[in-house]
Amino acid sequence: MASLEYIHYKSHRAVICERSIHWDFDTSVQSVERLPQVFWLTGEPWSELNLWALEMGRNRDVNLKTIHSLLEHLHKYANWLEQEQLDWRHFPQTKAHRVLVRFRGFLVEARDRRELSPSTTTARMNAVIRFYRYAASRNFISRDAPMWRDKSVVLPYFDAVGFERTMTRITTDISIPNRRRPGIRLEGGLLPLSEDHMVEMLQFAKESASEELYLMLLIGCFSGARLGTITTLRVSALNEAIRDSQVSGMWIIPVGPGTGIASKFDVSGDLMIPDQLMTILKAYMTSRRHLERVIRANNANKSYLFLSRFNRPYKVAAVDREMVHFRRVGQIAGLRFLQNFKFHQTRATYGTWLMSICLSATSVKASIEFVKRAMHHKNESTTFGYITFIKNTQIKIEVANNFAEAFLGLQTRLKGDANA
Repeated sequence: MASLEYIHYKSHRAVICERSIHWDFDTSVQSVERLPQVFWLTGEPWSELNLWALEMGRNRDVNLKTIHSLLEHLHKYANWLEQEQLDWRHFPQTKAHRVLVRFRGFLVEARDRRELSPSTTTARMNAVIRFYRYAASRNFISRDAPMWRDKSVVLPYFDAVGFERTMTRITTDISIPNRRRPGIRLEGGLLPLSEDHMVEMLQFAKESASEELYLMLLIGCFSGARLGTITTLRVSALNEAIRDSQVSGMWIIPVGPGTGIASKFDVSGDLMIPDQLMTILKAYMTSRRHLERVIRANNANKSYLFLSRFNRPYKVAAVDREMVHFRRVGQIAGLRFLQNFKFHQTRATYGTWLMSICLSATSVKASIEFVKRAMHHKNESTTFGYITFIKNTQIKIEVANNFAEAFLGLQTRLKGDANA
């Protein structure tokens, strides 16, 4: 099987000195940590693909996480090519025999057997198509090869101030669409949890999941933080948090570039943490469980709030794996709503609550501005989606007058169940 490896790339340049050649480190070119590279079963590198990864890695406008995701999909494609004993440039005149058409059929069958999710199927095919566009642009494959037919489609979208517009984009006849489910959805196409389901989910997590996953879910529900932000929270951030001068009972933690705490699109902002949640997090920070992991961790990882049982920072993929187990045991325990529960729904829940509270207290414009800052949205159109959802959905979510009251109610129920 093909292998996916990660290297530390440093650019070198040839220097001729006294009729000999020396390779010196080129400080003018950006080095790349953990650059993904794919190798065939024979040990030979997939040179064209690896060059694409390198060119993206040296582009400061391309996030390394994006490169990792693309190469992970292409690694799966390389495995399939070796299993089928096909060359990646195999494009005969018969359409059914073309390598991309066959791979598309393989993905669709895997999706229909529920071996792959629809979103993964779409993303994998798109990653492969993206690589082939690059290969054709570099003449690694003939531009006349019958890979696919391009076609234009018109897509509706909301602009920065919430007005619906349309745009035209180019797609292919081999792309695999991920059809949107009917109804209005929020970020990531997800729905918020009802208050009762949120309480049941957190109660079950406290009893059955790891303490770290429980706290992560708690942070998601009561701060709206993305998982990538939560897994990179630092102990120093809690110690240096300041009280919000405008919102009573809230603490402010800066996130984004320069803070060591990740944010999507590298947006700088402040994470709002309720008093009660801050108390719980600081208690965990000084707990024996956390301190023992800090002691065993290497110096580079000691600053993280959440460390795994291997004493390393959590990766999003590791949390996703734990979520799979959490959903499975939750369904066995009778929590049927956990069957399709995604961590990101905690963010959708928080955003819906926050927007509901804001709309009851101020204007739409002020609500959008406040929620946009609180949730670190890059565009106002994303924030506007919460207003559209609240105004059109038939789901009635009861919210307290403020987050402190909601959180106190949750804590009372959890403590009451624990003492029963």
